Amino acid sequence: VANEGGKHWTVNEVRALICVWSDKNIQQQLERTVRNKRIFEQVAARLQKFGIDRDWKQCRTKYKNLKHEYKSVKSAQDSGSTSRSMKFFNELDAILGHSTMEQASKSDNDESERPPEWTDAKSEKDSIG
Repeated sequence: VANEGGKHWTVNEVRALICVWSDKNIQQQLERTVRNKRIFEQVAARLQKFGIDRDWKQCRTKYKNLKHEYKSVKSAQDSGSTSRSMKFFNELDAILGHSTMEQASKSDNDESERPPEWTDAKSEKDSIG
Protein backbone atom coordinates (compact mmCIF):
# COMPACT_ATOMS: atom_id res chain seq x y z
CA VAL A 1 0.00 0.00 0.00
CA ALA A 2 1.43 3.37 -0.98
CA ASN A 3 1.81 5.80 1.88
CA GLU A 4 1.54 9.62 1.88
CA GLY A 5 4.81 10.02 0.00
CA GLY A 6 4.10 6.84 -1.97
CA LYS A 7 4.41 6.17 -5.65
CA HIS A 8 4.32 9.07 -8.07
CA TRP A 9 1.10 9.93 -9.82
CA THR A 10 1.16 9.08 -13.52
CA VAL A 11 -0.06 11.56 -16.12
CA ASN A 12 -3.21 9.47 -16.59
CA GLU A 13 -3.89 9.38 -12.85
CA VAL A 14 -3.56 13.16 -12.59
CA ARG A 15 -5.82 13.60 -15.64
CA ALA A 16 -8.43 11.35 -14.03
CA LEU A 17 -8.18 13.29 -10.73
CA ILE A 18 -8.64 16.59 -12.59
CA CYS A 19 -11.56 15.09 -14.50
CA VAL A 20 -13.31 14.13 -11.24
CA TRP A 21 -12.33 17.47 -9.66
CA SER A 22 -13.83 19.37 -12.62
CA ASP A 23 -17.29 18.00 -11.72
CA LYS A 24 -19.33 21.04 -10.62
CA ASN A 25 -20.83 19.10 -7.71
CA ILE A 26 -17.37 18.18 -6.35
CA GLN A 27 -16.13 21.76 -6.82
CA GLN A 28 -19.09 23.19 -4.92
CA GLN A 29 -18.60 20.73 -2.07
CA LEU A 30 -14.90 21.59 -1.85
CA GLU A 31 -15.66 25.33 -1.83
CA ARG A 32 -18.22 24.94 0.96
CA THR A 33 -16.25 22.98 3.50
CA VAL A 34 -12.88 22.75 5.21
CA ARG A 35 -13.36 19.25 6.58
CA ASN A 36 -13.32 17.43 3.29
CA LYS A 37 -12.43 13.81 4.04
CA ARG A 38 -15.83 12.56 2.81
CA ILE A 39 -15.49 14.48 -0.45
CA PHE A 40 -12.07 12.96 -1.11
CA GLU A 41 -13.45 9.53 -0.26
CA GLN A 42 -15.95 10.13 -3.10
CA VAL A 43 -13.11 11.28 -5.38
CA ALA A 44 -11.08 8.15 -4.54
CA ALA A 45 -14.14 5.96 -5.20
CA ARG A 46 -14.63 7.58 -8.61
CA LEU A 47 -10.95 7.05 -9.43
CA GLN A 48 -11.41 3.36 -8.56
CA LYS A 49 -13.90 3.18 -11.44
CA PHE A 50 -11.06 4.30 -13.74
CA GLY A 51 -8.90 1.54 -12.26
CA ILE A 52 -6.85 3.99 -10.21
CA ASP A 53 -6.08 2.80 -6.72
CA ARG A 54 -5.58 5.88 -4.53
CA ASP A 55 -6.91 6.49 -1.05
CA TRP A 56 -8.64 9.71 0.02
CA LYS A 57 -5.48 11.09 1.67
CA GLN A 58 -3.46 10.66 -1.50
CA CYS A 59 -6.20 12.36 -3.50
CA ARG A 60 -6.39 15.26 -1.05
CA THR A 61 -2.60 15.68 -0.98
CA LYS A 62 -2.36 15.67 -4.78
CA TYR A 63 -5.29 18.11 -5.00
CA LYS A 64 -3.62 20.48 -2.53
CA ASN A 65 -0.25 20.25 -4.29
CA LEU A 66 -1.79 20.90 -7.72
CA LYS A 67 -3.79 23.82 -6.35
CA HIS A 68 -0.72 25.32 -4.64
CA GLU A 69 1.43 24.95 -7.76
CA TYR A 70 -1.33 26.45 -9.91
CA LYS A 71 -1.65 29.47 -7.60
CA SER A 72 2.09 30.14 -7.58
CA VAL A 73 2.31 29.88 -11.40
CA LYS A 74 -0.78 32.08 -11.74
CA SER A 75 0.59 34.78 -9.43
CA ALA A 76 3.94 34.71 -11.28
CA GLN A 77 2.06 35.20 -14.55
CA ASP A 78 -0.06 37.99 -13.06
CA SER A 79 3.12 39.83 -12.04
CA GLY A 80 4.37 39.66 -15.64
CA SER A 81 6.66 36.64 -15.40
CA THR A 82 6.24 34.08 -18.16
CA SER A 83 9.04 31.79 -17.01
CA ARG A 84 6.88 29.71 -14.67
CA SER A 85 4.55 27.09 -16.04
CA MET A 86 3.24 23.68 -15.09
CA LYS A 87 1.72 20.60 -16.61
CA PHE A 88 -2.12 20.71 -16.56
CA PHE A 89 -2.16 24.52 -16.08
CA ASN A 90 -4.97 25.02 -18.62
CA GLU A 91 -7.10 22.27 -17.09
CA LEU A 92 -6.65 23.72 -13.61
CA ASP A 93 -7.25 27.25 -14.86
CA ALA A 94 -10.61 26.11 -16.19
CA ILE A 95 -11.50 24.87 -12.68
CA LEU A 96 -9.72 27.41 -10.47
CA GLY A 97 -9.74 30.51 -12.65
CA HIS A 98 -12.96 31.79 -11.06
CA SER A 99 -11.63 31.49 -7.50
CA THR A 100 -8.89 34.05 -8.17
CA MET A 101 -11.64 36.49 -9.21
CA GLU A 102 -13.30 35.80 -5.87
CA GLN A 103 -10.19 36.86 -3.96
CA ALA A 104 -9.79 39.96 -6.11
CA SER A 105 -13.38 41.06 -5.52
CA LYS A 106 -13.07 40.49 -1.77
CA SER A 107 -10.63 43.41 -1.64
CA ASP A 108 -13.15 45.59 -3.52
CA ASN A 109 -15.83 44.57 -1.03
CA ASP A 110 -18.28 44.68 -3.93
CA GLU A 111 -20.39 41.54 -3.74
CA SER A 112 -22.75 42.55 -6.54
CA GLU A 113 -20.48 41.06 -9.22
CA ARG A 114 -20.07 37.73 -7.47
CA PRO A 115 -22.25 34.76 -8.29
CA PRO A 116 -24.66 34.18 -5.37
CA GLU A 117 -23.16 30.79 -4.50
CA TRP A 118 -19.85 32.44 -3.55
CA THR A 119 -21.53 34.77 -1.12
CA ASP A 120 -23.59 31.89 0.31
CA ALA A 121 -20.53 29.66 0.68
CA LYS A 122 -18.67 32.48 2.44
CA SER A 123 -21.47 33.08 4.93
CA GLU A 124 -21.74 29.34 5.65
CA LYS A 125 -18.02 29.22 6.48
CA ASP A 126 -18.35 32.29 8.71
CA SER A 127 -21.26 30.79 10.65
CA ILE A 128 -19.50 27.44 11.32
CA GLY A 129 -16.61 29.00 13.33
